[in-house]
Parts: sequence; structure tokens; C-alpha cells
Amino acid sequence: MKNFMSEVAVLFSYPKNLVMLAIRLILAYGFATPALLKINNLEDTVTWFDSMSIPLPMLSTYLVSSIETMGIILLFLGLFTRYISLLLSCVMLGAIFFVHIEHGFSVGNNGFEIPLYYLIFLVFLASFGAGKYSLDRVFFKDGLDD
Repeated sequence: MKNFMSEVAVLFSYPKNLVMLAIRLILAYGFATPALLKINNLEDTVTWFDSMSIPLPMLSTYLVSSIETMGIILLFLGLFTRYISLLLSCVMLGAIFFVHIEHGFSVGNNGFEIPLYYLIFLVFLASFGAGKYSLDRVFFKDGLDD
């Protein structure tokens, strides 16, 4: 039985790096529209952040916009994945607590469901890295134990 379980574990480990690549690419795609909306309408974003009582709305707008934009690029490349995942996790926590939590969980009511899923995937990437198909592995040897 022990050998069987070992074989099953090996079998299920094969798609792991493809799944990690898919998570990175899906997250990068998911951040694209919100980041572009913020960058293309910085003044409106500052006003929106101010209306939600986000502290230092101008600084927060520039920080969030920058982190999301860099996140798209770095997640796509799989470069500095653990670091950008931590920063994007902070953005998601802010989105959950400042924007979505008052609407409940359901995405249909603009709830925190989607930001929570993003946060879970970002914590996964921060914990396990970008995987085999990434520049982190090429430059920093991150994930060689895969």
C-alpha cells in the first residue's frame, strides 16, 4: 500500500508546475483590467479611494496602481513571484476590507468572494514560488526541488 501511495503522489506531482503557471497567468490577466482602469483614470481613482475613506487616497492610488501593474508583468514572467505575491496580497486585503466586505461574500452583490480567491492564490504563490516554468527558477534557482 505504501508503494501505491508513493506512485500516486508522483503521478499527481507531474502537472504541478503547469498548474502553478496557470495560476500565475490567470492572476496576471485578472489584475489587468482593474490596473489599467486605475492608471488611465488616476484622478477618478483618488476620488473613489477618498470616498471610501481609504487613508492617504493619493498615495494609496499610486501605490495600488503601481503594485498591480508590476504584478501583471512579474506574475506573467514568473519573476520575483514571492515578493510581488506578498504585495498583491496586501492590495487584496485592502480591497476586501475597504471595498467589498460591507457587501457580504457573494460576488453577485460586489462581495469579497473574488478578492478572497485572489488572496488565496497569491498566498499559495508566496509560499511555494512560481514553479518550474518561471524566470525565478532561471535566475534564482527557486523551485529546483520540484
